[in-house]
Amino acid sequence: MVIIMKFIRNPEIQREFLAVIFLLAAAGLVAVILIGVHGAAGVMLTGLVFACLHFLSAWLRYRKIAWMSQNLDEILLDDSVALLQECEEGELAILYSQLGKLVRRFRQQNSDLKKDRILLADSLADISHQIKTPLTSIHLLLRFLEEEEITLERRCEISREIMQLLERINWLVYALLKMSRLDAGVAVMKSEKVSVQELADKAYGLVAVSMDIRGIQWSTKIADNASFYGDLPWSVEAVGNILKNAIEHVPEGGGIFFSGEENAIYTEIRIEDEGSGIAPEDLPHLFERFYRGKGSDSQSIGIGLPLAQKIILGQNGTIDVRNREQGGAVFRIRFYKTVV
Repeated sequence: MVIIMKFIRNPEIQREFLAVIFLLAAAGLVAVILIGVHGAAGVMLTGLVFACLHFLSAWLRYRKIAWMSQNLDEILLDDSVALLQECEEGELAILYSQLGKLVRRFRQQNSDLKKDRILLADSLADISHQIKTPLTSIHLLLRFLEEEEITLERRCEISREIMQLLERINWLVYALLKMSRLDAGVAVMKSEKVSVQELADKAYGLVAVSMDIRGIQWSTKIADNASFYGDLPWSVEAVGNILKNAIEHVPEGGGIFFSGEENAIYTEIRIEDEGSGIAPEDLPHLFERFYRGKGSDSQSIGIGLPLAQKIILGQNGTIDVRNREQGGAVFRIRFYKTVV
């Protein structure tokens, strides 16, 4: 009954009703003049039948539109309400379909926004914790420097500790800025031919001093002309982070082995180390942000490997890690020639 009253009060329907009455009256008057009263009655009756059919069709259309409007209101108020269902063929069916697509898109965007908010909240909490710890340590160390009886040797030792903590904060901020650029999609990665040999040399240059201090051996086995299409600076960043992780687990005098080969489908890079390997329970979480495994260095933040994975995935690549049978871990990177 409510829908009927709304239909009758609809201004568009009222205008159509008045127009139909006017046309019927005009047609009846013309018919009386041309064909007489009996002929005019037939014309009026025929016109009245067509008018009834027209308003019946308008009523059915109006009822479907009213149902669609009610369904949309329910969807806006409650995400659990089912999407619009398909109806018969025609203009309304097309409208139903388009509205259904729009609702699904809005729900997906809403779901993505909720995930982003949760991720942002978790990231801010992790960042706050990661920065708060070294800042607290720096504050305590500065208090020690204020003591008058502190020796020069102790002062130098505290200064070195403060520098290490500042470097840790600097690396955290640097890595998080890189991650945020990748997450936001504003980091532009080139698609140029990258030599695997050049990548290995530049990545090794980032960690050469650290490896030399610990006596870690570096060896490579790279196929001639092995290459892939990607961004060299970003790739160096990714491989450098993997090498830094390997250094944390390799004992003094151990080794890190870098190999690369290319086939018709992908270019594969393997980074193997002679360290202690990765605990089985840590393997599924190794690329999670701020995750630190059992064997991680005390200064480790847990952002290097997630950053490396993000960079590699952004270049149509994949990365996985497993333990070697003879000990240590192996990271396998593949840059595919087509989208996988």
